[in-house]
Order: sequence, then C-alpha cells, then structure tokens
Amino acid sequence: MKKASLVLNIVLIIAVGVLYFLHFNSQHKVTKIDDQVDSLAIEENAAPNGSIVYVNIDTLLQNYDMYYDLSADLNSKQKKLEAELNSKSKSYQQGVSDYQDKVQKGLITRSTAQQMEQQLMQEQQNLMQLRDNMSQQLAEEQQVMNRQLLNNIMEYLKNYNKTHDYKYILSNSFGGPLLYSDKALDITREVLRGINAEYKSTRPEKSK
Repeated sequence: MKKASLVLNIVLIIAVGVLYFLHFNSQHKVTKIDDQVDSLAIEENAAPNGSIVYVNIDTLLQNYDMYYDLSADLNSKQKKLEAELNSKSKSYQQGVSDYQDKVQKGLITRSTAQQMEQQLMQEQQNLMQLRDNMSQQLAEEQQVMNRQLLNNIMEYLKNYNKTHDYKYILSNSFGGPLLYSDKALDITREVLRGINAEYKSTRPEKSK
C-alpha cells in the first residue's frame, strides 16, 4: 500500500504542478492589439472640459508597452520556476523507481527500505512546499505588477486632467459596473498614446 501511495503521490504532484503553471502561463501570455485600438475609440478631445469621461482599462493594459514588458518578464520567471520544479520532480520519481526496484528484487533489508521510504516521503513534502512557495511568489509578483501598472496610469491621468478639467475619469471594462457609456466620452486612445509615450521616454534599453 505504501509503495502504491508513493506512486500516486508523485503522479498527483506532477499533475498539480503542470496545471498550476498552465494556469499562470495562460494569465501572463499577452498579445498586443495595437491595430484594434483605433476601432475602439473615437476622435480625440471630443468630450468638452468638465465632462465625465472614461477609459477602457482592458484596452489600456493590453496595449500598454509597460504591461507587455512586465508580463514578458514574469512569464520568463515562471518558466524558470517551472523548470526547477520539474527537475526536482524527476529526481524524486527516479528515487521512487529505485526504491521499488530494490524492494521487488529483495536487494535491501526491511530496515533500509523503511529509511528510503521515509526519505522519499520527506522529499515529497519538500516538493509540495516548493510548489506552494512558487505559487505564492508568482501571485505576489502578479499583484505588485498590477498595482504598479494601475498606479502609473492613475498618476498619468492626474497630470493629463490638469489640461482637460474632467470631473470624473471612469474605468470601463467588460462585465464591469459601467453598463452603458456614450462613445463620445471615450478617451482611451488619447490616454493610451500618452502613457506609451511617457513609458518610452523612461523605458530601459534591453540587451540584444
């Protein structure tokens, strides 16, 4: 029963690990849709000063160069963690196979078998702890990234509104609380152009 339990546990660990990384991978892979922006916004400065306007936050984030760069960095880090977990999982699986082979062939004593089993159980716990730590690390970095992006957008809008004097700048997204809005109040394209220009001026040069 213990041997069967070890085999099932390694299968579960690998399966959960793969599902976990696929989940994060689907969140971090970003496709830029710059060509669609013009069709999602109207002519600039259509809303007069003092209006209540809005931006499509989904469009802003998906076309914000900073979002694309940070997401690519996070995806790269996720792949490194995935490789580390897979390597340790394979090492554990080899240990399980070696243990089973020696027990079946009667090459080790019962005492040695118990020691090997305890060691494998400890390795299993270490793998689960590693998986949980990686999950927490990626979740925290995702949260920090989102806050950084939103903070940059909000800081930009503060300066932007000094010359427009809008009463409110709302955030609109699919399924959000803003169920209907006049397209004449959509300033997404203008804001997107501004935040990308601002980011370009401070964007770190990437080594080729």
